[in-house]
Amino acid sequence: MTKYARPIILVLALAALGASIAALYVHYRILKDPTYSSFCDISETVSCEAVLQSSYATVRGMPVAAGGVMWSVLILLIAARGMRRDNADAYAAAAGYIFVLATVALSAVLYLGYASFFVIGKACPLCMTMYVAVVGIFLISGGISMTLSALPARLPRDVRSIAGSPTAAVLAILFIIGSVSLLAFFPHAEEQTVTASGEVYTPPTETIDPDQLAEFNKWIDSQPRVNVPVPANGAQVLIVEFLDYQCPSCRQAYLEYKGIVAKYQNDAKVRFVSMDFPLDSECNTAGIHPAACEGAAAVRMAKAKGKGAEMADYLFSNQEKMTPTWVKDSAKQVAGITDFDAEYPKVLDQVRADAALGRQLDVQGTPTFFVNGIKVNALRPVFFEALIEHELKKAGAS
Repeated sequence: MTKYARPIILVLALAALGASIAALYVHYRILKDPTYSSFCDISETVSCEAVLQSSYATVRGMPVAAGGVMWSVLILLIAARGMRRDNADAYAAAAGYIFVLATVALSAVLYLGYASFFVIGKACPLCMTMYVAVVGIFLISGGISMTLSALPARLPRDVRSIAGSPTAAVLAILFIIGSVSLLAFFPHAEEQTVTASGEVYTPPTETIDPDQLAEFNKWIDSQPRVNVPVPANGAQVLIVEFLDYQCPSCRQAYLEYKGIVAKYQNDAKVRFVSMDFPLDSECNTAGIHPAACEGAAAVRMAKAKGKGAEMADYLFSNQEKMTPTWVKDSAKQVAGITDFDAEYPKVLDQVRADAALGRQLDVQGTPTFFVNGIKVNALRPVFFEALIEHELKKAGAS
């Protein structure tokens, strides 16, 4: 037996528990506030938020971190209660149970680690703490002499011994109650639905009462409509957005409307078109966002490679880091654009054309939307969706 196995396992399990709780906190804040920036977002490649917002961070809507919390507590309980030096048999059995749990966890962290480093391309410090703890517990518990084949036969006896010990029974009951409560009451991402395209649609949490909706619809019908020279391609509702990738309000609208856009993405009756209106004197008349022209150009170049959505998402997710040089490096990283400087002058003319159209339509700031020619700024999500539905109903009635 390893002399320091028990204290080392306890320390590693505590580290895993702390990292899992912190990751669960970050996940909770992300669910509640889309604009939240986590405390462990260190750089563009070292970011807890980027990893925890990915599809790999949840299983059926429940954060993987919740499983980390339960696993860590279980390891702590088994090590603290079972790995006592005065009972060699119980010590070996507890080490065996921990080794089995560590083996299961190791397969999970290998998969998640691969997804983090090679699929998402980000490193999460909290996740890496969990990875190290799991690997350490696996190695330490595996170095203890035990007979794994005997564990299935003795498991019923060990369960009965827990029931026969008041302290152990109370701890087991608390563990079960705590685990069930965590799974039951932690906000579930499964409240979202997935569209046919695989995008996530989150219904607006705000509701409109019938009288308020009637007034809003009346307001819509009273608004002037301008001719926006963008083809609808057969859609009944054409939504044209003038945006700036360095504009905080555009980022907010992007996050709030993302689910709504996903809902209608495969609906031929609704067409979304993004137009550039950078607040940057290099390609427009204003000059408060010095990397906005590069951002618009990067998204256009990425679209040519089928990576436009990924590029836009990356810019909005890292808006505070945007500089012309950073945008060029990000375009290479996200979309494989290696000739940014060579293509930039030509693409910049296209961005300037969008900005000129925006000025012609009296766009004063970003984001500005034209929904079937009705000019609106960023409405609250529930009203934005109500506007789309109203226009669809009008088109259907006509």
